[in-house]
Amino acid sequence: MKRLQYHRYGGPDVLTLADAPTPTPGRGQVLVRVRAAAANAMDWKIRRGEMRPMTGRKFPRGVGHDFAGVIERVGEGVTRLQVGDEVLGAARLQDAGAFAEFVIADEPSVAHKPEALTFVQASTLPVVGLTAYQAVTRVGRLQPGQEIFINGCLGGVGRVAVQVATGVGASVTGSCRSGSEADAQQLGVDTVVPFDLDHAPLTGQFDVVFDTAGTLPYATARRMLRPGGRIVDIVPSVTKLARSILPGPYTAFMGRPDSDDLQHVADAAGRGEIVTRISRTVTLGDAIPALIELENAPTSGGGKLVLTID
Repeated sequence: MKRLQYHRYGGPDVLTLADAPTPTPGRGQVLVRVRAAAANAMDWKIRRGEMRPMTGRKFPRGVGHDFAGVIERVGEGVTRLQVGDEVLGAARLQDAGAFAEFVIADEPSVAHKPEALTFVQASTLPVVGLTAYQAVTRVGRLQPGQEIFINGCLGGVGRVAVQVATGVGASVTGSCRSGSEADAQQLGVDTVVPFDLDHAPLTGQFDVVFDTAGTLPYATARRMLRPGGRIVDIVPSVTKLARSILPGPYTAFMGRPDSDDLQHVADAAGRGEIVTRISRTVTLGDAIPALIELENAPTSGGGKLVLTID
């Protein structure tokens, strides 16, 4: 099969489109024939080596996590999925490899694709959709009538978080870059503020502060909370993980594989309740220059880059 991969951590120059053995699913795993795969910022962060404590040093290493496609084979112990199912999901953090003709995924990381979604649309959901849904509902425990502040409301996770929060029946305040206010309001943000806002007027206003960009100082986020409120940060660092262990309102969070949660997100998207923005689609053969362009200007397109595989 064809696969985008690299043999060492580094810049975009380490990427190659190469022939690789088609993998065999192990116990609890499925082999998926990829029809579309979507890029995330963590793809190049991993390739640079910024997450090597979690991703290890085994090479060659595939690229990409989000995918949608058709199940080709199932491993021993797989009961919920079968050959021929149209699915969406995410490859394991340690393995990656979605930017390929075939990818291996664990059963809990895969959900059935709703018929109303194309493979391209479905491929954009797993990482951002699962992260946003779990952060808002599982960690933040947002309830109807509550208020949430979403830092970076027009990013990949931020967009889904806004739609999840409004679906819960919460009021949303969100920060974004100047000039994007109308886009945020159309998405469902009730109050739009700039990134560089003086947050003092927002003191004690929110039940949940969700920092999708990882740029909000802890002290600022803490002041914005109501008593009993929660801070959720999805851009981890050693300092943030250490703070997350301590008692208090702060949680450094990464999405966790859960087929029920992923299916909930997929079904909501199938009903039109969650919509992701797609800025560009390219073939696997044209993926490297497109990924380099996205890495150099990650916010310029305002949407997902999707690779299509015939």
